[in-house]
Amino acid sequence: MRAIALIAVILLGLASPARAGDGAAAAQSVIRSQAEAFGRDDAATAYSYAAPAIHDMYPRADIFMEMVQRSFAPVYRHRSFEFGEVRVEGNWIAQRVHIVDANGEAWEALYTLEAQPDGTFKITGCSLLKAGQSV
Repeated sequence: MRAIALIAVILLGLASPARAGDGAAAAQSVIRSQAEAFGRDDAATAYSYAAPAIHDMYPRADIFMEMVQRSFAPVYRHRSFEFGEVRVEGNWIAQRVHIVDANGEAWEALYTLEAQPDGTFKITGCSLLKAGQSV
């Protein structure tokens, strides 16, 4: 009986990293999909990846898109977009993204995402700093 309990504990321990990896992959897919929607100027699709709290702040896709164009130009238009460190804590994910903007300048973005009741991840925020700057 102890052997079965030990095997169960080991299997549960092994399952956690897999779930964390699945969450990170899902979060990266959401971020990538939103970035692709920005590239096509597809406001409705880009907006669909934003969490409900973002929808509360920006009640229409066009308003959201204007804010992104104005305040997050490196996210909106970029030369490269590469995923960095990821941290998974329960239903929350923090994902770093290394960005080179349209002018060739380097930026660091920190996206936060939260699992929704339907199991999908939505973007709850994005902080953007020019590479080499500190908070």
